[in-house]
Amino acid sequence: MRTLITGGAGFIGSHLAEALLDTGHEVFLLDNLSTGSINNIIHLKGRPGFAYTIESITNEPVLAEHIDWCDVVVHLAAAVGVRLIVDAPVRTIETNVHGTEVVLKHAAKKGRLVVIASTSEVYGKSAAVPFREDADLVLGPTLKHRWAYACSKAIDEFLALAYWKEKKLPVVIIRLFNTVGPRQTGRYGMVIPNFVQQGLSGRPITVYGDGKQSRSFAYVGDVVRGVLALVAEPRAVGGVFNLGNPEETTILALAERVKRLTGNRSEIVNVPYEQAYEAGFEDMPRRVPDISKIQALVGYEPRVSLDEILAKVVAHFQSHPNEG
Repeated sequence: MRTLITGGAGFIGSHLAEALLDTGHEVFLLDNLSTGSINNIIHLKGRPGFAYTIESITNEPVLAEHIDWCDVVVHLAAAVGVRLIVDAPVRTIETNVHGTEVVLKHAAKKGRLVVIASTSEVYGKSAAVPFREDADLVLGPTLKHRWAYACSKAIDEFLALAYWKEKKLPVVIIRLFNTVGPRQTGRYGMVIPNFVQQGLSGRPITVYGDGKQSRSFAYVGDVVRGVLALVAEPRAVGGVFNLGNPEETTILALAERVKRLTGNRSEIVNVPYEQAYEAGFEDMPRRVPDISKIQALVGYEPRVSLDEILAKVVAHFQSHPNEG
């Protein structure tokens, strides 16, 4: 199988590329390095079947050439992270919506399978936890840029499913829930890398809000297995699937775990949302996946617990002290 990964120099893309190469597949990455890093894929250079191009997916001639070559497109290229969403809402919307539009358009010309990476953010402020794929989406007002990312990814889903319905383009949509592991940076607000780096440096661990908001964290290796299982399953086409780990924790409890694990002696400091982001910032109180749909279809089960995830991330930053 030949796979094109857009955003392939990102955290998840680099792990997916590694897994595909390990199983004998050919991989081509396309990334403009706006949020990805060449350091994530430097260890893959020279491996048989691996190549990459540093370019934006909005360069349509380049994108079309890459899609001609592949059997499957895994579309990961997107603006990600709460910090980036708040600071650059125009970039967020244009990157996510237009980027997905051009990928679908060119994939439809060749009938390629497209995996669209969506997000748990689309559930918004819904209180129907754990989130099911057929549940209503409850987003905040357009006056709050916080919801621009969720809205843009929901549009991506609608567009992908429209291509499936009208043009018979095979698509699979995955809603990712807080994926974590080595190579993830805290630069754009990812909580575990930030906590771990603060813990290892001896600085106070900063919790935004009151810390009562809860999240569920999935190990990147588990997520990659889920993606590959869906790619290999024809019945997944036209479907939307939650992909994550239902193990839930509050952010304050997460900070306390990281503090113990890193031996940090500094305090845990609460930072108001308006100070961390912007006035009137809204957050999702809980974000927990119902994974029964993907379990029933491909037998997906997360294998790595939160404690194991934290241990892996701590070990990674200890061995790569300048990363992040």
